[in-house]
Formats: sequence, structure tokens, C-alpha cells
Amino acid sequence: MSYLCDASRATLIIVDLQEKLMPVIDDGALVLQRAVLLAQAAGLLGIPVIGTAQQPLRLGRTVAPIDALLDRTIEKTSFDACALAPFMAALCNGRDELVVLGCEAHVCVLQTVLGLLHRQRRVKLVSDAIGSRRGSDKQAAIDRARAAGAEIVSSEMLMFEWMGNSDHPEFRKILKLIK
Repeated sequence: MSYLCDASRATLIIVDLQEKLMPVIDDGALVLQRAVLLAQAAGLLGIPVIGTAQQPLRLGRTVAPIDALLDRTIEKTSFDACALAPFMAALCNGRDELVVLGCEAHVCVLQTVLGLLHRQRRVKLVSDAIGSRRGSDKQAAIDRARAAGAEIVSSEMLMFEWMGNSDHPEFRKILKLIK
């Protein structure tokens, strides 16, 4: 087990960034901006990007900037995406480092993180790319996920660890995304 995040072992999971949900999320624009940045970096680094959509007929489609960057979207009614066989099957890709972001932090994101941890998976929760309607709920989700065994990372921390060094062939492209 590496002490740093490893792009060759990572899968990015984007939970429920949907049209009707994002306008009510505290700092929703920042959450979306960080999610797009990570999905773009994942694309440059060959990291699979899996999305979920909670009852899209009620909450709308995945927001366009994210939808365009997803390799696959799994529709769900369960708050814990792990309850769905297609979601778990999508994670059978030989990669054991699951990076989770999305909304709402204290509901679908947290329950999915806890579901993954329960299944003995390595989970990293991206603190600046998750959101809830209230900041206190987001913080409670981070605290609970950490206590359950998830590593808490920031989007920039993750991207620089994925690259490893400034000699990485995608360094300049990812640095341009960040700045």
C-alpha cells in the first residue's frame, strides 16, 4: 500500500452532481469546479471516471460539465451506490484506490463511502469536491468518513500525488488546469 495516491490504481467516483441538486448546495459552484478539474485530470491520466445519478427524473441529469467527462453513469434510487450490482461491477477494473466526490456529502456520498469501506475497499474522500445544503452536514460527513477509515484529501493534493513529479508527461497540462 502506497503512502501516496496512485493514478495507476485509482478510479474516480462522482456522486450525484445533478441539475436540480447543485443550485441548493452550499458552495455548489466551487464543488462543481473542483469536480470538473479532477475529472479532466483523471482523463489526462487514464483514470476511469464513474458517475452516479440519484433518481434523475426527479433531480435532473448529471450537470453538463461533468456528464461530458464521465466514462459511465449509473442511475440509482439507493443512497449507497454499493447496493447496486452495476456500480460494484464497474469497480471490478483491477484498480483498488477509490476516490469519491459529489453531493450530498452527508447522504449519498457518505453512505457510498461507508459501503465501500464495509467491503474492505481503499477510499479517499475529496474534501473540497463534496457538498451539502449545510456546511455543518458536510463537516459531519468528513468527520464520520475519516473515523470509519477513509483518507481525506484535497483535489490539488490528489492531482500532484497522481503525477508524482514535475517530469510527468501531463504535468504542464494539469498545472494549466489548476491555475
